[in-house]
Amino acid sequence: MTKTSASDDHEPGPAVEASRGDAFGRLLAAAGDQKGKPPVERWNPEYCGEIGMRIAADGTWFYRGTPIGRRKLVQLFSTILRRDPERYVLVTPVERVGIEVEDAPFLAVEMAVEGHGATREISFRTNVDDVVQVGPDHRLRFETQEDGGVKPYVLVRGDLWALVTRALMFDLIEMGEERVVDGETVYGLDAGGVFHVIARDGGHVPGTA
Repeated sequence: MTKTSASDDHEPGPAVEASRGDAFGRLLAAAGDQKGKPPVERWNPEYCGEIGMRIAADGTWFYRGTPIGRRKLVQLFSTILRRDPERYVLVTPVERVGIEVEDAPFLAVEMAVEGHGATREISFRTNVDDVVQVGPDHRLRFETQEDGGVKPYVLVRGDLWALVTRALMFDLIEMGEERVVDGETVYGLDAGGVFHVIARDGGHVPGTA
C-alpha cells in the first residue's frame, strides 16, 4: 500500500532571487558543490548569527519573509541543515548560520506499507525527497497535544524529524494495537522490528487533532 498526502501537492510561492555574494548565495553554492549528503555532523565553523530563513509548520521555506519557490533550492538547503543543541543551523565547512523552524524541518508526505504485525515495513518520502524506512535508526515518535490530538514524527537523520501529515497519521493509528509493555497497557504499532508506542494512557488512543 502506498499513500500520498494532499500536502505533497503543495507548491510554495515565487522563487527568491539572491546573488552569490550574500549568505544565501554562499550557502547555496556550498550545498551545490557537495556530492550526496554532506558530512554536516563533522563541520564546526564559527556561528555567524541568523540568516533570516524560516521553515513554516506546513514545510514552506522562507527567506526574509519570501517563500523559496524553487524546489531544487529547498532540497539543496535541506542537505546542509543540522540540529545543534541551541538551534537549527545551515552549516558548511566555513560558515554556520541559524534558521527558525516552526515545528519539524520536514514533512512526511508519502507512505508505503508492506506486511502486517511483526513483519510490517513502513517507508516514508519527505517533501524534500528523503526516503526513510521506519526502524531502529528511523523511529516513530508520537506527541500528544493539549487538546488530546496526536502528532506523529519520523526521524530522518541526525536530530532532524519529519512531521507525518494528517492523512497519513490516521492510517498509522489504524494499524495500531494494544499491548502490555513492562507491565503497562499501551497502544502502538509494529514497524521495522520495533514496537512504536502511540499512547500510554492505559491503551486509550487520544483523539486526533
